[in-house]
Amino acid sequence: MNKMIRTLISLVAFGAGSTALLAQPAVKLVVVDMAKIYDSHYKTEEANAKFRDAEQKAQEQVEELNKQGQTLVDEYKELIEQSKNTVLTAEARSKAEADGQKKLEEIQRKQAEVQNFRTNTQRSLQQRIKTHRDLLLEEITKVVNDMAKLRGATLVVDKSGPTLFGIPSVLYSDPGYDITDDVIKEVNKDRPPAAPAAAATTPAVTAPATTPAAAAPADQFKVPNVTPKKP
Repeated sequence: MNKMIRTLISLVAFGAGSTALLAQPAVKLVVVDMAKIYDSHYKTEEANAKFRDAEQKAQEQVEELNKQGQTLVDEYKELIEQSKNTVLTAEARSKAEADGQKKLEEIQRKQAEVQNFRTNTQRSLQQRIKTHRDLLLEEITKVVNDMAKLRGATLVVDKSGPTLFGIPSVLYSDPGYDITDDVIKEVNKDRPPAAPAAAATTPAVTAPATTPAAAAPADQFKVPNVTPKKP
């Protein structure tokens, strides 16, 4: 009798577990390439153009500061030559040497100014890029999730980027599961029309999914045997 009761209890437990398994929805996944969507978003193209413009303006300002510094260097060299010119009086040579030392200190301050400007500008630009990327990826993620829900998906897999082993996160997926192109169309549906003149003269911009590298800085003015002060 007890054996029969235990058997009935086991059957009831098994049936309850089977019912719970059957109640769970079947897995339906979709695949998406978030990096491709980010690169293809019109807001990324617009922001990337603004970042390049900011880099160009900063580079022009650095070149102007370097030009000012080079003028100081030329004046310094002239004072050094005067301090060694035996045609001049000892008093004149001494004054030129003192003025040269002051000019050297002015040069070092200018060098520090240039370095600080470069560092601060680069830090500011990188922060702007990061803020833009984070906000846009948040916006794209919402569109992806909404589209996945409309298709009845229970799982979304991002195939952009490698794993820790350096291999693609998704080795293969049926194109029928990939919603990347559909998401790109959705996020770009509100793209502003391009101005006729700009469309004719401005090439298409492709923005990288990662932080773009800063433009190469112009050579800094230098004085022989003088090291720029650290900011």
